[in-house]
Amino acid sequence: MTFKEKHEYDEKTTNEIKERYHSILDALGEDTNREGLLKTPERASKAMQFLTKGYQEDPKAILQSALFKEDYQNMVIVKNIELYSLCEHHILPFYGKAHIAYIPNGYVVGLSKIPRVVDVFARRLQVQERLTNEILNCIQDSLKPLGVAIVIEAAHMCMMMRGVQKQNSVTTTSAFTGEFEKPQTRAEFMGLIASDLK
Repeated sequence: MTFKEKHEYDEKTTNEIKERYHSILDALGEDTNREGLLKTPERASKAMQFLTKGYQEDPKAILQSALFKEDYQNMVIVKNIELYSLCEHHILPFYGKAHIAYIPNGYVVGLSKIPRVVDVFARRLQVQERLTNEILNCIQDSLKPLGVAIVIEAAHMCMMMRGVQKQNSVTTTSAFTGEFEKPQTRAEFMGLIASDLK
């Protein structure tokens, strides 16, 4: 019995991208008829569609599908959210973790929806700075909370595999709205995401 991943791919789009990958491999001097590369253009086509599937998803709809009225006005933090994205400059991966908090204003959101929103924006061609702002703005606009905070820490393969080739560098970006613009609230958030509480 063989395992087969179940993902739906548009045949026309898959074939168009497949042909382009075939041309790229040819241009690099590879023999696209050798056994190891026979199915590579199709696999690469499907992989690229999966890695950029965020273009077909609506992050605001995800959040609004799980809003619950709740009288809670303290910080809600979801930290260590894994993220994987592609840098739009070299189409190489960057990966790391997002730490997100919000202070509810009458409504809370199902906790799994916050990582899903991260995935929607990460599964597009990105730069880390824009990714940070897009996630923050989506949560702020959808939930209308008293404030949102986000910190993203990521390693970029475009710096590690090519260019300056610095394998241990990590890029950190952050953004804040509302109550998190106050130094005391921001400091509490930063302290909590730095802790190892479980």
